[in-house]
Amino acid sequence: MKRWFLILVAALALGGCGYNDFQRLDEQTKAAWSEVLNQYQRRADLVPNIVATVKGEAAFEQETLTKVVEARAKATSIQVTPETLNNPEAFKKFQQAQGELGSALSRLMAVSERYPDLKANQGFRDLRVQLEGTENRITVARNRYIQAVQDYNVLARSFPSNLTAMVFSYTPKPSFAVQNEAQITTPPVVDFGKK
Repeated sequence: MKRWFLILVAALALGGCGYNDFQRLDEQTKAAWSEVLNQYQRRADLVPNIVATVKGEAAFEQETLTKVVEARAKATSIQVTPETLNNPEAFKKFQQAQGELGSALSRLMAVSERYPDLKANQGFRDLRVQLEGTENRITVARNRYIQAVQDYNVLARSFPSNLTAMVFSYTPKPSFAVQNEAQITTPPVVDFGKK
């Protein structure tokens, strides 16, 4: 009887200290992260088709295409494991590579506006729509991941669950950061001077 009582007390102590919440929130962050990776992979899979379509435009800027291909190669070469979620340095490296690919694709789309034949190409227009949809899906997936990480990190830092976090080594997880934070927090300079 005493043994069952100790098991019951241990179960209540673990349940009340947030252990089960850590398990649930950890799984939520992993699921949200998987969706982020899924959408990034979808974007990476679109790149070869976009590049092939753009190459058909004889005068298109080769440097822009090269940067897209290089950014895709870099983004897809980073090995992402479940441990990436708990390694701020690896997470930052992954995030930076994905940001570079996003920037290169944005540049490619901006440059493509100068090529009327390319803009008229139905295949390119379809790929562009797919890319825009994928970028929107990436944003949604990232937001879900950010929310899941926030919920997990609040539990890891709140009392008394922070004691459970220390005992079981549940460290706060890294979240997405804004790449150009200093730049966007600087107010724009507005000059209404006469010309």
